[in-house]
Parts: sequence; C-alpha cells; structure tokens
Amino acid sequence: MEFVVMYSLREGVDRSRILETYPRHKAFYEAFRADGGGLVALGSFQTPDPAAGSMGIFTSREDAEHFIAGDPFVIQGLADPRILEWNVVRFE
Repeated sequence: MEFVVMYSLREGVDRSRILETYPRHKAFYEAFRADGGGLVALGSFQTPDPAAGSMGIFTSREDAEHFIAGDPFVIQGLADPRILEWNVVRFE
C-alpha cells in the first residue's frame, strides 16, 4: 500500500505566490528525501485541474502526514492536501 497526497490550489491564490514559494518547497522535499522520508515521486500536472494541481507518492501514511505538516505550500496556505490510500500494482 502506498499513499498519494493530492494538492489542490486554494481558490484565489495568485500564481506569483506559488512561484515565490517554490524554492522553499523544493528545498523541503529534497531535505525530506535525503533524511530518509518515504517520498517516492512528486510533481505537478500539466493539464490544469482545480481538484488536483499536483501529487506526491509516499510509502506510508505517517510520511505523507509528516510531509504535509512541513510543506511550505501548505504552511503558506496556498494548497489544500488530501491523502488517498493507493493499492498500487507494479509491473517491474
């Protein structure tokens, strides 16, 4: 079981605030991963969707919750996260 965090941008958030906050978000996820956090992948969607601007995949709910708690996008009130359990099937 993996856990997906879906981020939706809060209504009325100006794109310039996202771009201004992104360097802190990037530094956060790089440090999270380097410290052993169970972050598998993350990224934004190229197709605009008000329900899901970006997502991250985590190996545990605890890691997903820990990530959300420290993510500058959430702390700055730019994005609303939700955690979904994902019953992934891999073909590797």
